[in-house]
Amino acid sequence: MGELLRSEEMTLAQLFLQSEAAYCCVSELGEIGMVQFRDLNPDVNSFQRKFVNEVRRCEEMDRKLRFVEKEIKKANIPIVDTGENPEVPFPRDMIDLEATFEKLENELKEINTNQEALKKNFLELTELKHILRRTQQFFDEMEDPSLLEESSTLLEPHEVNRGPALRLGFVAGVIGRERIPTFERMLWRVCRGNVFLRQAEIEDPLEDPTTSDQVHKSVFIIFFQGDQLKNRVKKICEGFRATLYPCPETPQERKEMQAGVNARIDDLQMVLNQTEDHRQRVLQAAAKTIRVWFIKVRKMKAIYHTLNLCNIDVTQKCLIAEAWCPVSELDSIQFALRRGTEKSGSTVPSILNRMQTSQTPPTYNKTNKFTSGFQNIVDAYGIGSYREMNPAPYTIITFPFLFAVMFGDLGHGILMTCGALFLVVRERRLMAQKNDNEMFNMVFSGRYIILLMGIFSIYTGMIYNDCFSKSLNVYGSSWSVRPMFNSQVGGNWTLDTLSGSAVLQLDPTVPGVFIGPYPIGIDPIWNIASNKLTFLNSFKMKMSIILGVFHMLFGVSLSLFNHLYFQKPMNIYLEFIPEIIFMTSLFGYLVVLIFYKWTTYNARMSKDAPTLLITFINMFLFNYSDSTNKTFYTGQMILQSFLVILALLCVPWLLIVKPLILRKQHLLKKNQGTQNFGGVRVTNGPTDDQAEIIQHDQLEQHSEEEHEANKEEEFDFGDIVVHQAIHTIEYCLGCISNTASYLRLWALSLAHAELSEVLWTMVMHIGLSNRGYGGFVILAIIFAAFAVLTVAILLIMEGLSAFLHALRLHWVEFQTKFYSGQGYKFLPFTFDSILDGRSED
Repeated sequence: MGELLRSEEMTLAQLFLQSEAAYCCVSELGEIGMVQFRDLNPDVNSFQRKFVNEVRRCEEMDRKLRFVEKEIKKANIPIVDTGENPEVPFPRDMIDLEATFEKLENELKEINTNQEALKKNFLELTELKHILRRTQQFFDEMEDPSLLEESSTLLEPHEVNRGPALRLGFVAGVIGRERIPTFERMLWRVCRGNVFLRQAEIEDPLEDPTTSDQVHKSVFIIFFQGDQLKNRVKKICEGFRATLYPCPETPQERKEMQAGVNARIDDLQMVLNQTEDHRQRVLQAAAKTIRVWFIKVRKMKAIYHTLNLCNIDVTQKCLIAEAWCPVSELDSIQFALRRGTEKSGSTVPSILNRMQTSQTPPTYNKTNKFTSGFQNIVDAYGIGSYREMNPAPYTIITFPFLFAVMFGDLGHGILMTCGALFLVVRERRLMAQKNDNEMFNMVFSGRYIILLMGIFSIYTGMIYNDCFSKSLNVYGSSWSVRPMFNSQVGGNWTLDTLSGSAVLQLDPTVPGVFIGPYPIGIDPIWNIASNKLTFLNSFKMKMSIILGVFHMLFGVSLSLFNHLYFQKPMNIYLEFIPEIIFMTSLFGYLVVLIFYKWTTYNARMSKDAPTLLITFINMFLFNYSDSTNKTFYTGQMILQSFLVILALLCVPWLLIVKPLILRKQHLLKKNQGTQNFGGVRVTNGPTDDQAEIIQHDQLEQHSEEEHEANKEEEFDFGDIVVHQAIHTIEYCLGCISNTASYLRLWALSLAHAELSEVLWTMVMHIGLSNRGYGGFVILAIIFAAFAVLTVAILLIMEGLSAFLHALRLHWVEFQTKFYSGQGYKFLPFTFDSILDGRSED
């Protein structure tokens, strides 16, 4: 349990890896994922490191695999993912992998090139086939006298009167269907109406060989006279990217060409099918192993990248690395190094030495699939400082509970629990699917948080006795109206009273009206009471103050364990004790008054009960002569005055004492340092060798003393005073503002209950009040709308709002009492990110 309450103990280790065994050793360390390597060559350019060529080769292999993967996805072939974790290939296997990928890439490029050329040829033949068929239809239509007379009007009158001497030329081609209107207008304007255009759409879309997109085209034929118009028409066709094809003038030649084109199309289609089948076979074979290839290549790249962080000794036979690792995992790290050495065939074992360092280690908190979500909530505020108290174990309970206080509804809690249970039960199948939806992945990663939030919401919904804005009458109400009709016990109600009054108030002082407390939660009769909000507001507001004060006191108490662990007794006496006294004497006393009022005053005495707010204000003003607000108990003035004075004394205790003590300690150390130079010792002169050794030792000692002196000079009394003043003001004022901040528990709970009631009244009540024959159909439609609005507004929007407010209460009101969050995260070298499909950093 200790490893959960604090971050793991870390150590800086120095690794001595033999050159032939370094690759395998780093591979084994990447499998266990418990070592964070440090860069020992920070001043060396990335392109000047020893293994830069190997990294480039791995990047080139990764590029080729991405090309193959792109082709596989383009062909809509599923990539097989068996979940296999292949071993890292040996360095000598890199040549075989490079040859395999080179061969596969060249084969695919050759297939794509040939296929594109074949598709281009096939497109040209297909367009030519449509041109020949449509052109024949155009000429057949032109033989009709009526069509011939109509088309001849497009030509000039003197040309028509020439009769048989007129001979028209023509060109035929294919153009994109969307360009036809503009193409026709341009021909008419440039040629001044001296051309005749006929066009027809190609019914089936054609495939573009370059982009593989389906395009719609049209066949056109243009009649003209003279070479000048012919040149203009060709330039216009070229400008509109129209493709022109040769078309014979006689029907017999067109028929023979069409037969030849059809035969060539059939042959080309057979070749295209064979090429596509071969391409599919190649890609299907690659799809079975491409994920394994990706993992192997990226593991190799990660290893060489890590080896570039190491130093190489002068003999070029040993690599020196430094790494942070958990102390509890040293045995497994040693075992991994031994396995790597044996796998490489080296006879010299790798060495791991623990180093002494003054650097701050990284923070590493062990988590599992249940605790990782709560740890992420804490880390989002800030990575914990090394070995300080971890808020995550307490957040597992307090976070969903505070959420449920704001979200408390039995029905909504059950819906949320069922949704989270679905994600938890099917987590293995959902993880195997590897959904790329970012929103779903965020919800899925927090499935256990949502599950606990739903369970706690069920509990608070039972306490509030609130289920879709309705109360559950399980045990029967503890209120009875019968005694109010009995004159012997003080009641004076009659049937006329009931019929003539819209609202009546039950008097709890009449015997028998209030039988006793409801067994669990709030009595269901409050759901129909006119003063329901008055009662619930008072209850939830006081409950919010109680929960908030206990939550903050718990946070202040956790700071004691930090002071004890880091052996800072001064912080215990000068920070923890005044902080806990200040909080307890003011707001702890307010909580005691709340419980005292609940337990002391009953229904008969409630009219004479003092007001808590006025009492608390008068406590700060030392005002005890207020006749409108009586005291709770005898001696209240003395006790409250003592508590206020004690809280005020805690302010200078926090503000002044610690800086003065630190200054005194600094002066004592400084005086002790100057007294050490008071004595003089005279000895015989040393020899030359001894003098050189003594001079070297003196230089080292001088550098150490200079370093210590610089550290001592860093003491700035002004900075310490300002820092302590900020801490004191922040804590004292924060106690007031943070306590008021917990009133959001009451406000959000009230808002959720009111929204739920409005949704029931405005939507569901309409369907339930319909008594006609079509009531079932109307109820079904209205219930569907009610269900959608419930999920969208009350579950998602209100749930997100309560989640964010609970997050703020933990980050600001709770964690700031003991958690600094100024560390940096432990990021070990691991292959898990590669297996998850993410690229390694």
